[in-house]
Order: sequence, then structure tokens, then C-alpha cells
Amino acid sequence: MAIRVLHVATGNVGRIALSQLIEDPRFDLAGLVVSNPDKIGRDAGELAGLDVVTGVQATGDLEAALAARPECTVYCALGEIRLTKALGDIRTILASGSNVVASSPVPLIYPWGVLPDGMIDPVEDACRAGGTSLFVTGVDPGWANDLLPFAIASTCQRVEQVRCLEIADYASYDGSPVILDFMGFGRPVGDLPKMFRPGMLAASWGVSLRMLARGFGFELDEITEWFEQEPAPEAFDVAAGHIPAGGVAAVRFQIRGVVGGKEVLVIDHTNRLRGDLRPDWPQPAQDGGSYRVEIDGEPSYRVDVCPSSARGDHNYSAIASGAGRIVNAIPDVVAAPPGLRTPLDLPFNTARGVFATTLPR
Repeated sequence: MAIRVLHVATGNVGRIALSQLIEDPRFDLAGLVVSNPDKIGRDAGELAGLDVVTGVQATGDLEAALAARPECTVYCALGEIRLTKALGDIRTILASGSNVVASSPVPLIYPWGVLPDGMIDPVEDACRAGGTSLFVTGVDPGWANDLLPFAIASTCQRVEQVRCLEIADYASYDGSPVILDFMGFGRPVGDLPKMFRPGMLAASWGVSLRMLARGFGFELDEITEWFEQEPAPEAFDVAAGHIPAGGVAAVRFQIRGVVGGKEVLVIDHTNRLRGDLRPDWPQPAQDGGSYRVEIDGEPSYRVDVCPSSARGDHNYSAIASGAGRIVNAIPDVVAAPPGLRTPLDLPFNTARGVFATTLPR
């Protein structure tokens, strides 16, 4: 029997996740919640960019949508700049009796040591009250620095260091709240956005470092941060907006997990708005962007992952991979015991059933 699912938000991640919920026979779309008044009343198929009529119309009322008693809710609302509101939404959903798979808030991927107990305990209380479980994931933080390094390291006799890299051109990514506000592209160099304020990188990506450490069986002594900004040589426009001459047009940053004075786990981002900027920084394995895992050990590895899609460019395909990870986890999250779940708690293979959408019955 198909799993009844409520979907929340139709932004860059949500729209792609919604299209899978509609097309995948494992799921029955029970409702759709949006925040944009212009989308209220429109059919879910239209908002997903599909040429289908589902009969499910978007509403702006989360609690009314929960009255349909969905077994799981896919929560894709932006959490980076509305953490308190997003946490409140998720607690409401969990307490209602609906499990949750989500793309945000990112700290809930592995919140211990990142969020204070005063933020974690109410989420776990809501899970107990509703008999529900919560799983938050994405790309990076997400599968690119948890599933991928664990899978590769499982073939090693010895591991000395793991490095997870994102190398991407963000020029075609139209998420201006993330690109311009959170990451600070277009600002004068040194005018630091929220992402580069002390502790924010460690808070955002420390979830992955701490989870990696737990999976490998040790604790980190500390997490350190480093970043560098590169100005635009002249003004130009990107999907998210205008970049003035001298405004930040490329960034590189690292979050490093340290044990005994040695950097053993490293997350390394190189994000450009033009491919010609800072050629000395890491280069992608394909035009536009790729992910990379480097392991120093026995044996050592350099593994490049190059997402692509018939529906869009490298930025679309990267987002689609995160949306797919969220939606494919639904059956295992519904079956999981109540509580906040991580990739360390769920079956490694959450892809069961994906061939059902293409293979003959």
C-alpha cells in the first residue's frame, strides 16, 4: 500500500521532491503546504512542473493539512534564515503523528554538540508524543559527506585522513537568500555574511564531521574553520542577482575535524560564480561542478562524483540528488522507532523500490 505523504514547500529542493512524490507509486500525495500566497489553490502537479493534474491543491495552513493524517511529511522549507520557525513547524508535524523527512534545518542532521539541549530536547519530546521519527539530510552537508566516505572507507585497511570536497559554479543557482544573503556573494570582501561569522561554518558542517567521527568510532578534539574570498574583476550578473566589481565572486572554505593536533576529517568547499576565478583552487571533474572524496590510507582514494540530469544543469542535478535521498528514505523513516534518526541509524540502502517507477510490473 502506498504511503500517505504531506509535502511542505515548493522551492528549489521542494519542487523536485514533489515531482518524485507524484510520479513514484510508492507514495500517495495527501496534501501540499506552501508559504507563497500566489501558490495557494494551485494543483500540486502544476507546482511540481509536471503536465499532470493531481487533484491536490496547495494550502497555506499546515495544521489543516495535517488533519489528513499523513504517515510522513516531506519538509523542504528554507531553514538557514528561519531556524526557530522551521524547528517549530517540525515539532508540530512530529507531535501530530506524522513522521518527517526534511532538507532543513541542517543542524538536525546530527545536532548533538551543535545545537543546545534546549533546542534538541523539544524535538525528541515531539517524536515521543507523536510516536514518530525525524530524518534530515541533503547533499553537502548530506550524502556527499556521510554515505559516500563511509562506503569508500569500508574497503580500506587503514584510514589516516578523509577529505570531502564540493567544487561548484553557482552562477545558475537562483536561490538568492542563500547565495547573496547567507553566503555573501556580491558583498565587499571582508563584509562577512552570516555563514562566515565565527562558529557558523563549524555549526553548519560540524554536523557531518561529528557524525563521521562517530561512525568511524572516535571523538573530535576540536573543529576549526578557514575561509577565503575572491572579488569580481568586473561587474556581471548571475541567476541570483547582480555582482558588482569588487564584490565577492568566489569563496573557498574548510571545516576541519582535529584529533591529537591532526586534521583527520576535512570538508572543503570551492564555490565560484565564474569558472575562470582562482584557477589555483580545486577544479571540478566536470564542467560546472562535482563532488570529491579523498582518502589517505591503505589503499588511498580519490573519487569524483559528477551528477547530471536530463532536466537541468549541474546545480539542478545536485539539488535533485538531495531531494531523491530525502524522498527515498521515507519507507525506512516510517518504519524506524520514534526519535531523531541519522544515517548511522537507518539502513545503508534506502534506494529500495526506486526501480519500480521504470520497470514493467
